Amino acid sequence: MLTATAAALESTASSPPERLARLFDTHHERLFRLARRMARDAEEARDLVQETFLRAARRPAAVPPGEPAGEAWLVRVLVNLCRDRFRRLAVRARARQDLGREPGGSPHPEPAAVARAAVQAALARLSPRRRAIVVLHELEEVPVERVARLLGIAQVTVRWHLAAARKELATLLLGGSARKGGAS
Repeated sequence: MLTATAAALESTASSPPERLARLFDTHHERLFRLARRMARDAEEARDLVQETFLRAARRPAAVPPGEPAGEAWLVRVLVNLCRDRFRRLAVRARARQDLGREPGGSPHPEPAAVARAAVQAALARLSPRRRAIVVLHELEEVPVERVARLLGIAQVTVRWHLAAARKELATLLLGGSARKGGAS
């Protein structure tokens, strides 16, 4: 009887809008950093984070209870949104290329900006899952165990994707001159 009363008090004290507000306050900056590294620009990253929280607001019951589970759900939704966006852009790029309207870009004169652009472009060519894993682990410095929990996959899968992504990034950044034997 006492536990039922405590559960009822907890559910009234934490209404879906309050829980969503707490999730937003706690995780929006980190989600934005993740989205920023997976999207082309800050505006697109903001849109992705906004859509993530809109999905949570539309279906608050879908967000699992508890802090780690709620955070993992938000990360998975964001990664899935990025994956969907990646697929749409790939279809559009193929269509543009087929029509012969591929836009050309000129490199920025500053070496640091050129390097950043090259890394961003190489990251953009990775699959969304690999990009998410690389961004979380290498750029956000999230441990492999936590990346696995956030994405809902096994640690060995995270390590495999990291190794494959590193090799693919080396090939992309070095223009194919990386040895097939593997990057260390």
